Amino acid sequence: MRPKDTSFAETHGDLFRSRLEQILDRKHPLYVLADKIDWKRFDQSFGALFAQKHGRPALPTRLVVGLHYLKHAYNESDESVVARFLEDPYWQYFCGFKYFQHELPIDPSSMTRWRKRLGPEKIEELLMATINAAKEEKLLTEKHVERVNVDTTVQEKAIAFPTDARLYHKARRVLVRLARKMNIKLRRSYERISKKVFLKQGRYASAGQHNRAKKETKKLKTMLGCVIRDILRKCSNSAGHIPSAKKRQE
Repeated sequence: MRPKDTSFAETHGDLFRSRLEQILDRKHPLYVLADKIDWKRFDQSFGALFAQKHGRPALPTRLVVGLHYLKHAYNESDESVVARFLEDPYWQYFCGFKYFQHELPIDPSSMTRWRKRLGPEKIEELLMATINAAKEEKLLTEKHVERVNVDTTVQEKAIAFPTDARLYHKARRVLVRLARKMNIKLRRSYERISKKVFLKQGRYASAGQHNRAKKETKKLKTMLGCVIRDILRKCSNSAGHIPSAKKRQE
């Protein structure tokens, strides 16, 4: 269902409270920017993404838009921007509240779901509108946008957990690569068989067959030991053929 401004409506208790606009500095950048942004534009742009009469009413558009702007402007996370919202009256005024709030108006997970509903194009439109408004009022200069902070929290990363099997397999590959660079001919590199054993170990571990996984891990450890001993043997043999400095003098 489309968002409603019920959270911004005045109650009987608010009649005896001071409004934020009466106690804040009207020259503050966030105060000035809050009055210059066309917030109705976002209601019209994002309204088509919500149903007319079905479901729970969505969060106020100005609240979510304001929190997203503050998140990117101050390099905050979803959790920290919501927590900091309670401490800063300028943030609350920027997000459309008339009175100081003592409770969280939104759960941090709601911001993630809201971004998924809008998509990257609408989010870009949101940021561009707020940035352009800040530039028009000269609250944002070229110096402020020289450096860009990129949040890679949700970006896919090739991170692998360092298990014993993976470390044995990786160490053997590194040693074999270094041996080839040093022109050391190994008796056996275990390239093919080690890869098969490593894949087997991963499948057994995923299936919960820990005894079989331990056997495959032991095989990888044995292969690594064989490569290490072979390299040490070749290095000691080559060093033995080199005459010492004393013998050369004689």
